Amino acid sequence: MARIRIPSTIVIIFLTVQTGFLLFMYARYSSFMPQSEEKPSQVHILILSSWRSGSSFVGQLFSQHPSVFYLMEPAWHVWVTMYQNSAKVLHMAVRDLVRSVFLCDMSVFDAYLPWKRNLSDLFQWAASRALCSAPACDSFQRTDITSEMACKTLCGRYPFSKVEEACKTYSHVVIKEVRFFDLKVLYPLLTDPSLNLKIIHLVRDPRAVVKSREQSVKALARDNGIVLSTNGTKVEDSKYKVMQEVCRSHVQIYETATLKPPNFLKDRYLMVRFEDLVRDPLSEISEMYKFADLSLTPRLKSWIYNITHGQGPGKKKEAFKITSRDAVSVSQAWRNILSFQKVKKVQEVCKGAINILGYQLVDSEKEQRDLTLDLVLPRRQNQFSWSSFNPKH
Repeated sequence: MARIRIPSTIVIIFLTVQTGFLLFMYARYSSFMPQSEEKPSQVHILILSSWRSGSSFVGQLFSQHPSVFYLMEPAWHVWVTMYQNSAKVLHMAVRDLVRSVFLCDMSVFDAYLPWKRNLSDLFQWAASRALCSAPACDSFQRTDITSEMACKTLCGRYPFSKVEEACKTYSHVVIKEVRFFDLKVLYPLLTDPSLNLKIIHLVRDPRAVVKSREQSVKALARDNGIVLSTNGTKVEDSKYKVMQEVCRSHVQIYETATLKPPNFLKDRYLMVRFEDLVRDPLSEISEMYKFADLSLTPRLKSWIYNITHGQGPGKKKEAFKITSRDAVSVSQAWRNILSFQKVKKVQEVCKGAINILGYQLVDSEKEQRDLTLDLVLPRRQNQFSWSSFNPKH
């Protein structure tokens, strides 16, 4: 049998080409592999709260920052479209929408807004300073403090494509949501290598929340039905069943984040009480900004002071608006307005949350009306902090 002799030079050339090809394929394949050591270029912040807890105010503290692209409750579109489902069933759809928004992929809204659309078709779009300034709208600068009314007048007819275009130009993407009731639902986002997610958990005294909810009964009726799984029937929360679910969710979120939390939550969860925020705005906001890798500008400092040092608690028609008010008076208004019978009922359904989040129960109408009695307890020295966290315990 004849043997075929291949010159050694040809063998060397063949092996060299083969090696080069393999290295090329490896390099190409590696470029598609997630780089776990590298953080995404954007910072993603989720303000996690519930209705009437001061979350719109906190949202504006971020929205007005020139480095922030902010959206207020984009998951409203999910709940409006699929209102016959329960909050638990809708968790996955809400989570998917939030993830897409964080990644500036606004095609996710095609399922909820299938028609040709403008900025004004997005829920509460004018609450976003980023959608009122370039490149979304040419009427304002990024460093301007914008108002919803002016923005609606000048920017509403810009095309919806501007939402995604603008989002991609910011270092921080911030979303405020009230439609998550379980922190574990967010674990896939917290472990997603394409996200750099941090959570600000905003809470408020449940008795103050009830007082605020009473100003917005009709506006909350559909959401109440989804929380209570009434198959699309609107509900007025006269028996505080929704409040019970809201309080339960705050306890669940707080305890999940602080009692034997998973390691991936390290430095990525911050609980903020609305009452602490309005008592010492600049200090608390500075802490939130530091957590979010942002800096407080002189213009923002001035605006924050003015917005928290207005006259009176605000008008009923301004329930969903951010206007200049006496913020401390707002936080204490429930003590003069709610009857003691209502306060007792709220304390019954939300006792666990009131205790865990650091509020004082009242045992009489006299205690309720006595404003010299501070019902916001100091932050406990043994309260959870990541610096003292040891996964072995």
